[in-house]
Amino acid sequence: MIISASRRTDIPAFYSKWFINRLRAGFVQTRNPFNYHQVKKVSLLPQDVDCIVFWTRNPAPLMDHLGELDDLKIPYYFHYTITGYPRALERKTPKLDQAIETFQALSERIGPERVIWRYDPILLSNLVQPQDHMKVFGTIAGKLKGHSQRAVISMADFYTKTERNLDKIEGLNYDNLRLHNNLLEEFINQFKNEADRNGLTLYSCAEESDLECFGISAGQCIDEGLISRFTELKVRFKKDSGQRKNCGCVKSVDIGAYNSCLHGCEYCYATYNQNRALTNAKKHDPESPFLIE
Repeated sequence: MIISASRRTDIPAFYSKWFINRLRAGFVQTRNPFNYHQVKKVSLLPQDVDCIVFWTRNPAPLMDHLGELDDLKIPYYFHYTITGYPRALERKTPKLDQAIETFQALSERIGPERVIWRYDPILLSNLVQPQDHMKVFGTIAGKLKGHSQRAVISMADFYTKTERNLDKIEGLNYDNLRLHNNLLEEFINQFKNEADRNGLTLYSCAEESDLECFGISAGQCIDEGLISRFTELKVRFKKDSGQRKNCGCVKSVDIGAYNSCLHGCEYCYATYNQNRALTNAKKHDPESPFLIE
């Protein structure tokens, strides 16, 4: 079993104490996000967990506890998002320099293969124009040279709940990069060149557009090939049918909860109501088997 911790929230940044408590207890309780009363007990015992995949913008609160995972011999790796967007779009994420320093420290602790950089999502707007994206991507890639082996990109998805939040930002004009073929090609070529220059293999994430022609493979965030290298497992995992059609991930069990991340990213599909996220965070008990009661 692969544990996703988590696509739905940032467990390392905000709920590390809870996660370590659950690891020590050997299980976690999760609720079906579409049916509050449907509860599932998920084992975190070493013999039941093939790998834990962390998703974060700030792993620092968890880093002092990684030794417990190592002692239990539970394999793990991180998806680490750094975009450097302005505060109007990302209200409470770590500052760019701090995020890069933490990334470097985590990589030095566990190795560059196990820390994957995400520049995700790519949101075109009057606040972050094409030249800004290209400059920032190149800057981050240069700082992460030798500290990661993979970079993942994806274009912003405009769900109704996402557009509702973006439309509330005064003076913001945004656009969908997928609708501009020439600009998309310029983006991808520039990103690919910067990634190559800095020793990063560039992957796409759940993209409808085929980027293979630019030399960019469709990635798997929950990647059985990567997991196999960590663990020497020979098991073939099934594709995760619960994800988007273009997602290449294999099946995992997510132990997070929607509307509980406090980074304040206005484009986020998982936290689409900031007030509810604040309320949920106040209900959080690090001693509870549930992330949110």
